[in-house]
Amino acid sequence: MQDSATVIETRNLTKRFKDVLAVDALSMKVRKGEIYGFLGPNGAGKSTTIKMIMGLFYPTSGQAFINGKLVDGGGVELRKDIGFLPERISFYDNLTPVQTLSFFCELRGADKSVIPSLLKDVGLEDAANRKVGTFSKGMTQLLGVAQAMIGNPSIYVLDEPMGGLDARWVKIVRDKLRTLNEQGATIVFSSHILSEVQALCHRVAIIDKGRLVVEDTIENIGMRLHLRPRLWVRSPDVNNKMPAWIREVEGVEDVTVKDDTMLITCDAALRLKVLTSMQEKGLAIQDFRTVEPSLEEAFVKLLSDKEES
Repeated sequence: MQDSATVIETRNLTKRFKDVLAVDALSMKVRKGEIYGFLGPNGAGKSTTIKMIMGLFYPTSGQAFINGKLVDGGGVELRKDIGFLPERISFYDNLTPVQTLSFFCELRGADKSVIPSLLKDVGLEDAANRKVGTFSKGMTQLLGVAQAMIGNPSIYVLDEPMGGLDARWVKIVRDKLRTLNEQGATIVFSSHILSEVQALCHRVAIIDKGRLVVEDTIENIGMRLHLRPRLWVRSPDVNNKMPAWIREVEGVEDVTVKDDTMLITCDAALRLKVLTSMQEKGLAIQDFRTVEPSLEEAFVKLLSDKEES
C-alpha cells in the first residue's frame, strides 16, 4: 500500500426501500493504494452500498465521500477517475467488443488505440469482432472489466467482478487486479468467492443485513476470532476414520477427518511433538503441512457470533 490517505469513505450510510432497511448506518474507509474486499451474504446490502458510493442511489441518511468530496448523486467530475463495474453488466447485443469499447472510450474521452490491449488483458482478443449477443455470461463479465479499465483510472469499484467466470478467467481477472494495484490503483470489489478475496485483499469489510460486522485485515480478523493455523496430515491409515487415540495426544485440541487426511488444531510449538507421537503409534505419514485460517472460517464464525449476540 502506498499510504494511508482515505480514498472512499462512508459515514452512517443508510438506505431504506419502503419497509426494507438495505443498508444500516454503514461506516467504512478505503485507503489509497489498497485492495479492499467487500463481503456479505446475498441481500447483505453490498450492491446498494456500491450504488450509493457511485451516486446511483441517494442515501436515506448518512454520507459517502470520494477523495474527501461528498457524493451527492451528481458531480460527474467526482467519478471521472473511477473504473466501475456494476453488479449486472449488459451491453448492446448487436455490437462487437471493439465497437462497445469504442463507445465507452467516446463517453470517457479516452484514446481508442487502447482497445486491442484492453481486450488482450482480459483474454477476449480472439472474440474482438464477435457480436456481444453471442457471448456467455463470463465473456460479458470480462468485457465489463475491460470497460472499467478505460482511461486508466486510479480507483476501481467492482461489484462481483469474478461472477460467472470459470477458473481460467478468474485467474486472468485476479492477475490483472494485482497488476493494476501494483501500478498504484486503489481497488474495491465485492465477492462471494472468499478464496479470491483472501488471495488479493489487504483489508476486508464484512457486512450482514446492511450493518458492518467487521473491517480489518484477514490476519487480524483471524486473531480476534482466535482462529489458528492447523496441522494437515495425509495418511493411508486414516481412511475416513479418526484413530481413537489421536485426541489423547498431548497438545491436540480438535481433529477433523476426511478421506485420507486429518486437520489437527494444536499450538504451533507442539506440532512436531504431535507428528512424532503419530509415528510412534504406527501411523504412516505421507505428507503434512500447516494450513492457515481461511476467510471462509472467519466469515462463518463472525456471522454466527453476530446471530448469537
